[in-house]
Amino acid sequence: MTKPGGGIPAWGESGSHDVKRLEFRFLVATDVEGFSRRSAAEQAQAQDDLERAVARAALEAGLDRQRWYRQPRGDGELAVLPEGTDGLSLVSDYPRRLAATIAAVNRDGDRRPRLRVRIAIHHGAVAPGRFGYGPVGTAPIVISRLVDAEIVRQQLRQHGNLDIALIVSATVYDEVIQSRLHGLHPEAFHRTIVRVKGISAVGYVYQNIISQNNAASGTKRQPAAVQLPTINQTELVEFGS
Repeated sequence: MTKPGGGIPAWGESGSHDVKRLEFRFLVATDVEGFSRRSAAEQAQAQDDLERAVARAALEAGLDRQRWYRQPRGDGELAVLPEGTDGLSLVSDYPRRLAATIAAVNRDGDRRPRLRVRIAIHHGAVAPGRFGYGPVGTAPIVISRLVDAEIVRQQLRQHGNLDIALIVSATVYDEVIQSRLHGLHPEAFHRTIVRVKGISAVGYVYQNIISQNNAASGTKRQPAAVQLPTINQTELVEFGS
């Protein structure tokens, strides 16, 4: 295992690790808007702010972030969630909680650049990779294409009061959102096709504004007061261990 800032966590102990497992997991990709335009100090601050916001949002949504396999990506992370993750809490509750915790970060920002993020949620096939390079399979490719899609970037550009923009894969839309459980509304999502480097992926962009007062499900609720956690050196989980 490694600690945040210690590099990309590995699944195996060495390059001789034989990759034969193929598992179906929920994945979450998170990217910070305008990360490359920040100074080095501002980039480091954005990473700390994002970690605090995500940790608190996961806790409030009933998700055990301590068990997430997390691959740092500089301007965000790619996370593979453990078996048994509650997809309804992840899709319905987590984005709303994240909007609330990011809003709290921005209120306490002391004039630093505002934190705004794009997030993608997918469920698909993933396997441990070699040499510490992280997950392999179709799922990491699909979610990376979705979170980087131009239509998601446009959501943030076109809505100045938006702190997060959400896109989900077709699998998540069909199997979770179409259930209408937890107050999910399929009609609030817009179908789009993302084409990058010859690879196409179908995604569904959440069209309503996700703010601290607006649940991802479309219901309006006032969140509880947010007490952000301090940064600590939590160990990253080795996925597949």
